[in-house]
Amino acid sequence: MENDELIKRAEDLRARCERQVCVTHTAFLTPAEQYALEKWAKFTPDCKMLLFGGHEECERKAAFFLPFYMEKEDFDASEYISVLRAKAGFGEPGHRDYMGAILGLGIKREWLGDIWVKGETAEIFCLPSVERHLLDSLDKVGRYGVKMSKASLNELEAPQRKVKHVTFSVKSLRFDAVVAGMFNLSRTAAAGYISAGDASLNYSQCLKTDAPVHEGDVISLRGCGKGIVGAEGGKSRKDRIFVNADIFK
Repeated sequence: MENDELIKRAEDLRARCERQVCVTHTAFLTPAEQYALEKWAKFTPDCKMLLFGGHEECERKAAFFLPFYMEKEDFDASEYISVLRAKAGFGEPGHRDYMGAILGLGIKREWLGDIWVKGETAEIFCLPSVERHLLDSLDKVGRYGVKMSKASLNELEAPQRKVKHVTFSVKSLRFDAVVAGMFNLSRTAAAGYISAGDASLNYSQCLKTDAPVHEGDVISLRGCGKGIVGAEGGKSRKDRIFVNADIFK
């Protein structure tokens, strides 16, 4: 969804929430769409927006607009997000297998949240409107038969994400320098990736080698991975800035 269309949709949902005094929400959003909405919400008066995908560790989330009387801790996600458990027989289908099988049932990507694959089982987040279709129709994933059942959001345990911690130093917190440090590249190589359009800053392609980078920013590099910039770790005697970062493996 283009950002202009996304913002227009969010404005409509926020207005309907206020007018009808009820929760309104989008479908599941990509991280880039979530980032765009967070920036929009900061400058939108009286906008009480919550991003949630069914679990704190979910990457794909829907945007919920809450009425004036409701606080975030009062929000019950189980009314708006379903989670189903698939158990495969005699095999371990992968994430791509599940995605292909589900989209093959005619379910749109935005109706589907995260898919957590854990060996022979998988937990599938979705909108309640497609829950019954998945329970009744998803019986084969890849080469394996699967049995579907309904699960509870409260009983879920997120798969462990492997993270590599790195520390490096830069003269200044500009994009090419941080990319080079995070992914163990030369500044020249990092600048080449950026110029080729292979680098993203906060889920959006960034072509500016001198774009400023801040704590909490997410950087992706095609072919190398994705990571999040941590806090500064002070300065060296040569006035270089120490930077911490976590690379998702």
